Amino acid sequence: MLKPWLAIAAFIVVADQITKAIITRHFVFGDSMPVTSFFNLVLTYNTGAAFSFLADAGGWQRWFFAGVALIASSMIVYFLHKHSNERRFCLALSLILGGALGNLIDRVALGHVVDFLDFHLAGYHWPAFNVADSAITVGAAILVWESFFGKSVKPVPNGSH
Repeated sequence: MLKPWLAIAAFIVVADQITKAIITRHFVFGDSMPVTSFFNLVLTYNTGAAFSFLADAGGWQRWFFAGVALIASSMIVYFLHKHSNERRFCLALSLILGGALGNLIDRVALGHVVDFLDFHLAGYHWPAFNVADSAITVGAAILVWESFFGKSVKPVPNGSH
């Protein structure tokens, strides 16, 4: 069944967009509010990809990354349909799909992705991120886990190849 996996992706998109709307309603670009000794809420924009890759590329990257997100999302929906009975695999893909679509909405509507979660330690800051980025990261981690530990390989019987 495809519906449960698409529902998870939709939940991620909604959670991502709601949290970004709350931040943009209460912060102006560059604002920062300490929450703990290692975490701030901030409002920053990313015109690039992960870790601001190609952020200063002149604008073409907006539509390039939007196209990549659309192609990847189409492929993910295909794999969700084809492998709908593989629960962890589909959970991972659903999280990635929701994150990709959440950031795609920002990229198309705003020309940048809204980031607001800022973790830091001893003056070193991890690049700010958002709910969509978190979902993509967790989904990718599940895929890595699955690739190493998820499926047992059945031995080939003697004399067979």
